[in-house]
Amino acid sequence: MDLNEVIRYRVSVRDYDPKRPVEKEVLKRVLEAGRLAPSATNAQPWKFIVVSSPEILKRVRECYAKPWFHDAPIILVVTGRQQDAWTRSYDGYNSLETDLTIAMDHMILAAENEGLGTCWIAAYDPAKLHAALSLEGDEQVFSITPLGYPRSSFVKPERKLRKPLEELVTFL
Repeated sequence: MDLNEVIRYRVSVRDYDPKRPVEKEVLKRVLEAGRLAPSATNAQPWKFIVVSSPEILKRVRECYAKPWFHDAPIILVVTGRQQDAWTRSYDGYNSLETDLTIAMDHMILAAENEGLGTCWIAAYDPAKLHAALSLEGDEQVFSITPLGYPRSSFVKPERKLRKPLEELVTFL
């Protein structure tokens, strides 16, 4: 699919087919898109966790109570550590959140291109998720998404209205 079409037509999916697994080669292409994402000073401060085992899925699903979240065959988690990311010397800005967001966005767009559904989730319980994944103390989760094929009955919702370019862009 053309990249502009992928961006234009991607929507959050909240209706996954729990019986249709994601093929390994498809998953690998999605993860590769994240691996290739740019990061400040090319530090690549991310770690991608693919949760698919029933035992870990059960624990991870406890951090977000929506029923549709429990149907996706994979939960993709992006983590990182502040000390692995670039820090601007004069004000202490750390690029970790930006870098991880770019990597997740690359994977979400790649998933759409593969016919997979995703839904960026921020309302999870961080402490429960940290424990469920047995993360190191300084490892932070910045984003999670279910990953799987939408049910055959899933109907893409109408695209939400976006502000016109004229309201968002200033040319100087």
